[in-house]
Order: sequence, then structure tokens, then C-alpha cells
Amino acid sequence: MKLSKQVFWGYLVFLSAAWWIAGRADWGSLDGIFAWRAVLSQYTGVIGIGVMSLAMLLTVRPTFLERRLGGLDKMYRLHKWLGISALVVAVGHWLVANGPKWLVALGWLQRRPRGPRPVYVDEPIRQFFMNQRGLAEAIGEWAFYIAVLMMVLALVKRFPYRRFFQTHRVLAATYLALVAHAVVLFKFEHWNSLLGVTLAALMTAGSIAAVMSLFRKHAGGTQVGGRVVAIERHREADVMAVEVQLDDGWRGHQSGQFAFVTFHADEGPHPFTIASCWNDDRRIRFVIKALGDYTRSLSKRLQVDDRVKIEGPYGRFNFESDAPRQIWIGGGIGITPFIARMGDLARTKGGEAVDLFHTTAAYDRAAIDKLARDAAAAKVRLHVLWDARDGRLDAERLVKAVPDWRSAEVWFCGPAGFGRMLRQGLISLGFPAERFHQELFELR
Repeated sequence: MKLSKQVFWGYLVFLSAAWWIAGRADWGSLDGIFAWRAVLSQYTGVIGIGVMSLAMLLTVRPTFLERRLGGLDKMYRLHKWLGISALVVAVGHWLVANGPKWLVALGWLQRRPRGPRPVYVDEPIRQFFMNQRGLAEAIGEWAFYIAVLMMVLALVKRFPYRRFFQTHRVLAATYLALVAHAVVLFKFEHWNSLLGVTLAALMTAGSIAAVMSLFRKHAGGTQVGGRVVAIERHREADVMAVEVQLDDGWRGHQSGQFAFVTFHADEGPHPFTIASCWNDDRRIRFVIKALGDYTRSLSKRLQVDDRVKIEGPYGRFNFESDAPRQIWIGGGIGITPFIARMGDLARTKGGEAVDLFHTTAAYDRAAIDKLARDAAAAKVRLHVLWDARDGRLDAERLVKAVPDWRSAEVWFCGPAGFGRMLRQGLISLGFPAERFHQELFELR
């Protein structure tokens, strides 16, 4: 999480600094509200198209960025911050552009008479851009209204996932319109500056990503088909396990990674953690909790022999550590990556000292018995905490159960609020923050 924040703020600072350097020669000539309006309109436009371009690039899940950001869950969190900042800056840009006009219309502000627009006889490209300014402004205004609506809907968690998935295709088309708006209205003499070169690269990359998004293409993991070969339902826990036989092409995965799975084309891909280790048999297993409208209906819609599409693998929740002990915490369906890892340890005879804490609100005897067998085979010390019987797990309880907790690394997957509480509690007891690894439970 820390790296994502550093990238986010560093990116904003870099764009701001590049804009400042490009326009430093103009600062002394600013006079009046309309001169400042022009400057602030350029600044908010630069920041707006800059954050939108990076956000658009992240939507196609580029693997090289996922590795550097610490996993797709972290990359999507950065995408969310960029989306929020794009929404705020876009509204600010719209207000800066229109606010003075409203004041003039109300008679509260007097605008100085404007002379004729300059004509660039010897610069045909610049003159072409000058001639398109009215069209670019109109395109930008309508694209702004659509983009704001789509971004607001994307941030509303009650908005159905399949609609959220569809809004991103609308945003891709809207982004291309905003690129046209930005290219025409960007200050022409700044194209040869660091800012101009940066924006050109960002908008080119973002436009390629937008076209890929429109055609539902991605730059990330392998896409393969498969067939559902087994379905196992645990009704008490409201969970189903789905086993898929993959077609040729899957390159394998590490325990702790996840994939985007399309069970039904009308719903689109959903991210699910892979609950099985890789055995070169092209079989892959998912454990799915009924958390939303679609996953609640999945047990009725999905049948053995149904065809599916799988894209991946993604994620860097890979248990790599030099620590002599590991502590795993799986909250609810967050137990999934640990099931896969126990399969690896059982097969390779592991030898790692591991304590696994599984907290659950619903106690399913069959599922817990299977978990216990997996833990025994992997030589993992299992702690099952049923909320109704055992209460909630906190840092004090954890350190009492694992006396040598100070020498361990903690791997957590579960509800974000639960993870923050445990992390803060352990840090307050002197546990190093960098040894607490958390898989973000939500990608929206």
C-alpha cells in the first residue's frame, strides 16, 4: 500500500513540476482573472488528462506495472485513487473554465474586449489546432458530463458489478474524446517541453489501452478456455468450490495468486483467488463465497461441463520470506490462498514453521474438517476461530498463541477493516510494518 501511495503522490508532483517549468516564462505577465483562468485551466487540464491516462493504462492490467506495484490488487487500488482524483480535477477544470463566464453573465465581472485570434500563416499545424478550438471545447464539455457520471457510478459499490464492468467501456470511448480535446487545447508552444513529451507519451499509451478496453483485450496474463468438471457446495458457509479443466496454454501459477474468471458472458470476468497449487495437470480450483448478486446466483446458474474463460495469473501474495516463521490469517473466504499454499507445502514437504488462523462467522463442519486435513498434511498449525463461539481475533490474542511472533512474517487475506485492525495492533506491540503482508480483499 505504501508503494502505491508513493507512486500516486509522486506522479502528481512530477506532472505539476513539469507544468510549472513549462510555463515559468508566463508568470510575470499574468494580469486579471481571465489570465489566471487560462493558466489554471491549463494546469487542471494537464493533471486531469495525466491521471486519466495512467488510470486507463492500468485498466488493461499490464504485467510489467503489476510486478513493480506489488500485485494487481495494489495496482487496482492505485487505479481507484487516480479515478477519484480525475473526478475531482475534472470538476475543478470545468468550474475554472465556466465560472468567469457565469460571473460575466450575471454582471458581476467585466471582461476586457478580446482582439482577433492570431493567424499562423507559416505554421499550418498550429493554425489547424487553432481552427479546431471551438469543436474541441464542445467535445470536451459533453465528454466531461459523461465521464463524471461514469466515474461516480464506478465508485458506488451498490452499483452491480456487471454494470461497473460495462461503464469502463463507456469511459474508454469518453477518454478518447477527452484526448482529442486535450491535444487541441494544450498550449502549442509547450509540446517541445518535458511536459509536452510526457503528455504525448501518456496520451498515446492511454489511447492504445482505451482501444484495447473497447475490444476487451488485456496486456496481462494468459487467457485460456476451460470446462467445469466438478462443483462442491458448502451451504452452511454459503460457499461453493469449482474445479476447472483448462485447455492448453496456461503457464501455471503460484499459490496465493488469482485469476479473472468468466463463467457467463453477460456478467463478464470476476476476480477469484486460485485455491489449488499447480500440478501440471491443467486443473484449477476456485472457492467462491456468495457475497454479491452474481455470486449468490452462481450456484444455480453454473453446471458441470459449462465452458469458462480464465485470465491470469495475477497477484504477488506469494509467501516469499526469509523469516523462520510465518503467521497466516484468513478471514472468511480469505482462507483461499492459504489452502493453495498448503497444497504446495504438502507436496514439497515444506519444513516451514507456520501458524494458520482461520476466522469465520459461519461454521461448516465439512469445510473445517477438510481444512484441518490440509493443514495436517502440510504440517501447518491450525487455529480455527468461530465468531459465535470464540470471539474475534485481535493482536493480543495472536501473540499469545504464537510466542515467537516477533521473528515471523504475517500474511493476511480477508476484510480490509479486519486487516487494518490487526496490523495496527501488531505495530503498536513493536511488530515491523514491512513484515505484514495484506492482500486487498476488494478490487473496487
